[in-house]
Formats: sequence, structure tokens, C-alpha cells
Amino acid sequence: MGNLHSESALCASVSVWSFFSHVEEHRDAYINEEKSPVMYDRLLNLASSALAEKEFKQESSRFLEEPYQQASAWKPCSDRKVPMKMGKFDKNNGYILISANGGLNQQRVAICNAVAVASLLNATLVLPRFLYSNVWKDPSQFGDIYQEEYFMSTLKDEVNIVKDLPPHLSSLDFEALGSLITDADIVKEAKPVDYIRSVLPPLLKNGVVHFLGFGNRLGFDPLPSNLQRLRCKCNFHALKFVPKIQQTGSLLVRRIRKYDAARRMLDKQLLGNFMPKNSSNKQDTSRGPSKYLALHLRFEVDMVAYSLCEFGGGENEKKNLQAYRETHFPLLIERLKNSSPISPTKLRKLGRCPLTPEEAALVLAGLGYKRGTYIYLAGSHVYGGESRMYPFTSLYPNLVTKESLLTSDELAPFRNFSSQLAALDFIACATADVFAITDSGSQLSSLVSGFRTYYGGGHAPTLRPNKKRLAAILSEKSTIGWNAFEDRVKKMIEEGQRVRARGFGRSIYRQPRCPECMCKEAR
Repeated sequence: MGNLHSESALCASVSVWSFFSHVEEHRDAYINEEKSPVMYDRLLNLASSALAEKEFKQESSRFLEEPYQQASAWKPCSDRKVPMKMGKFDKNNGYILISANGGLNQQRVAICNAVAVASLLNATLVLPRFLYSNVWKDPSQFGDIYQEEYFMSTLKDEVNIVKDLPPHLSSLDFEALGSLITDADIVKEAKPVDYIRSVLPPLLKNGVVHFLGFGNRLGFDPLPSNLQRLRCKCNFHALKFVPKIQQTGSLLVRRIRKYDAARRMLDKQLLGNFMPKNSSNKQDTSRGPSKYLALHLRFEVDMVAYSLCEFGGGENEKKNLQAYRETHFPLLIERLKNSSPISPTKLRKLGRCPLTPEEAALVLAGLGYKRGTYIYLAGSHVYGGESRMYPFTSLYPNLVTKESLLTSDELAPFRNFSSQLAALDFIACATADVFAITDSGSQLSSLVSGFRTYYGGGHAPTLRPNKKRLAAILSEKSTIGWNAFEDRVKKMIEEGQRVRARGFGRSIYRQPRCPECMCKEAR
């Protein structure tokens, strides 16, 4: 089916949130309402008219596939066999224990970096531990999210990995010994030499080091190719979700698609033995699968407040966001007292403001996605709730979340585990026909888009708006015609989809097109 739309799926999306019950005739009253957060009422009207005209036309958005054939030339190969001399050394210098902070995606990066550091220092890695955070409030540990035995066996030829420290080391006071390594001891984006100078001595002396809060503490360049490849192998091959997550993720994907037709390499890697089977209903098979677009909309209150931008909500919005900053970002408040902040208008021109749901909807409309497009929203904790989302759902009402697609009983095992819930979003976004992001700096967006590049075979497009260019387009909201708007938005997205090899210093998790991670076929 060319369009990301399934008539039989439309009814299922109506109950996501209470604002799904809004009808089109309330739109004008909403836009003219005093203190309305709508910022682009003219463009929304143009978009609504354009979508209405497209409704009965057969053509679909050309942004259903990656536009450049070179994308399919890159194939996954970080799991290729390596010569024995590049594997493990006979001598072991000790044990590395890490306690990773952050949420699911920050933890994933920490795990892959830890594997590389263990190889670099010729040490045995203890299965990573996850710190409890008052922000995430998730007690999940490695084995609650990833398959431990699979992880260890996948990497066994290159890194020694054990589940626990030996008893004679587990009771030691690492801080007193000088074996406790914090983020203050290792610079961000550290080089291998930093670990050899700072970490290897206490490792050799005490037989163990503990990285507390270990995160983004290993740079991407310069790095030996075997370590770079090892990080890719860890991220794209060794880390598989536990069956509980795979099974519910498969259920989620089947309900989004409506037909059991997804059996791509992406699905196999993420869903394991819970891959959807062929549909037995011949009529459903003839109609083909229901395609969908996944959207990661980074418009949570913390990101909105920290940005220092304004979003059309007037004085009430300014007061609310300032109060939030004073409570949650005291260091930001102190910094602002001693500096001259950039104006919200300037921030927007520079592309530093999070995209609102309204702006995201306008981009999708500009790309030609029809009103019936089935959209999966990752996260769903949108700042402003119903009123802020209304401009989006007025254009695209078929919006679903994991909360709307799964029953309370199906969600219950994940309810108090934010990282496990994030894993379900990861699966739904990575296996989507199209993945749209609004903030390229997000860890989820980076990891998912990299996964799609690695396993997508050139058929898993990711839409990345250039926020600076988009701000310039939207600055003409009072005069620009819809055809011109469409043309400029399409050119912006196409530019972001160009097939480029990973640049120096760029993340291999987001941009795995490099010799250490992927092999390029001659064309």
C-alpha cells in the first residue's frame, strides 16, 4: 500500500487521548481563542486545505523510501570474524565494573563503550549495572532488559565477560583503594591514551576498577579500528531485548500494522522468535500490510524549559517555564544571572528551539503525507497536553501510542519500569516504515536512526528536519504560499537523507556507515 494509511486501522486510534474526540468544526474557534498556543494559524489552514485536496488522489508521499540508491550499498558486517591475533589476549589485567546512569539509551551507549574499554585495557568486564535515578525511577538491571547469555556469547571471542566479581574483590572499598573512577576522572569523549594513563595503573595495582556513572566517556576518533568495530558489534548485534520485551514489542507492531507482514532484518533483530507470521487471511494478504510512520516528538517540559525559547503561550507560559527552571535547573538560573542570554527570537533563528507538535505536523503535511497517515508517537508526555497537541491531531487524527494499543494488563509488567517502556518505543520506532525525528541530539533518535541505517538495507528512511532552515521557512508564515512551503520543506528533508560515510568524530551509533561497522558493495 503506497500511503501510510489503513482504513481498517482508523477507528483504533480515536481513543488515544481525550483530544482525539475534537472535530474539525471546532478548529476556527480554537485558533482564535485568546492565549492559544497556535503559532502558525495561516499555514495550518493552508495545510488543512492541501490535505483535503490530496485525500482522494492516488499519489502518495515520495518519502516512503530512502531517495538515494547508494544507501542499499552499505551492509551490516561488524559481526564478521576477526583474526585470532585481534581477539583476546592471554593475560588478564583485572576486572572492570561499571555503573551506568541515565535512561535506556544512555545506558546502551555506556555498555558499548565499556566493552571497548575492557578490550583496550585487556580486562574482564563484569555485566554492567544500572544506577537508580530519581528522574527515571527505574530499578531495572541488565538482565531485566537484555539477554545476558546472548550478550556474553556474542562477544566471547573478543572480550572476557562475567556476571559478577569474584568474592575476594566484591567486598573491597574501591574508593579507599583508589579504584573508583568517576566522570570527574575521565574527560568527556576521552581518548584511549586517557584510559591507559589514568585507569590502567589502578587496574594493575588492585585488580579491579569501578566506573561510577560511566556514560559518554569514550570518544569516537581517533580510535583503533578493532575497538570501533567492537562497539558496533555490541550495539547492533550483542544487545538483544529479553523475550518479555520482544513479545510485547511484537504485539505492539502487529497492532500498529494490522497485518502480520513485517519480516525484515530489522524485525528479526529486534523481535527475535516473536516475529509476526504470515497472515492466514487471503483477503488481508492481498491488501498488503498497513504501513506507519513513527514520530519521536521531543517536546517534554524539561526540554522546553531548558531551551529558553518561547512557544506562543504568552505570559502564562513564560511564568510556568521560569518556575520550572528555578525548581529543576538551578545551575542554569545561576549561569543566566552572570551572562547575557540570547533572545528567544534569536534562539529560534539559530535552530535551537524544540519543534512544537504544530511545527512537526506542518513538516509532515509539507512532505505530502495524507491526513489518514497512521502515526505512532513515542514517549507521549507532551508539554501542554491536549491543547498543545490539537494542531497536530487536527491534521493527523490517526495518532497512537503504546498506551492506546496495549491493554492495561499487557502494560502492567512494564508500568513502573521506564527503561522497559522505552524499549517498546525503541522497537516501534526502529521497525516503522518511516521514522521522523524533531531533535537530532536525542539519544533515542540517534540510536534508532542508526539501527535503521544498519539493518534497513536502504529501505528504512529517517526524516530529519534542519531546525535552522525550518525556522527560516516558518519565519515567512504570513506570506509564503503552500506550494513554495512544500518545495522548501522537501528539499530540506532530502538534504538530510543524503548518503554520507561517517565523518570524523561522529557517533558510530547514529552514523554506522564506516568500514569498521558496515561493508560497502561496489556499484
